[in-house]
Order: sequence, then structure tokens, then C-alpha cells
Amino acid sequence: MTIAPSAKTFARIALPLALAFVTFMALSPSPPHTPIDRFGDKVQHMSAFGSLAILARLAYPAVPPWRVLERLAFFGALIEVFQAIPSLHRSCDWRDLAADVIALCVALAIFAGWQKMTGHR
Repeated sequence: MTIAPSAKTFARIALPLALAFVTFMALSPSPPHTPIDRFGDKVQHMSAFGSLAILARLAYPAVPPWRVLERLAFFGALIEVFQAIPSLHRSCDWRDLAADVIALCVALAIFAGWQKMTGHR
């Protein structure tokens, strides 16, 4: 069984929008407040990158999970590099990248388990 075309289409539209939103929130000098702010910075990172991983797997099921991990981890690393620019008034922190990568691994593992349980590919 394969992923439904409607889910793939939705994810292919949602993924670039989510990437743009994450980029805006990460690089904006004063991003708008969100309901999950009270849980801390690492929860924000993990929810963002976990969501990106799921969207990427839904949008491009033929792409190997390790490639999704590689590309999104690189995206997270780029965000941290750009946050080191003083005029952005953000902070570069390797723990944020670690949270991103952990979330990616967990989300990809959950997605793989879901695929195995349901027979979706």
C-alpha cells in the first residue's frame, strides 16, 4: 500500500510553507509568541523539526529516511549559523541543533513504525 495521493499533495504544499515559517521564526529578531513558548526553546525546536520530518516523508516517500535526516539536520545547522549574526539579536547554540536532530530521529522512527504497522510505503 502506498501513501494516498491527497496526503502526498498536501505534504508537498505544506512542507515549503513549514520551512518558510520555521526560517522566519528562527531568524526574526523578535518572533511572535506562540502557545508552546511556555514549554521552552527546545520544545519549539523539537516540534518544528519533528513536523518537518513527517511532512518530508509524506511528501517524498521514495526519498530514504537518512536523506531526510541529512538535509533537515543541515537546515537546522544553517539556522544556527545564521543566528550567530549579531544584527539578528539571536543566539547560536549547539544544543538547539542537538534538539533538532533528536526530534528528526524520533519522528523518522515513529514514521517508519507507522509504515511497518499499516503497510504504507
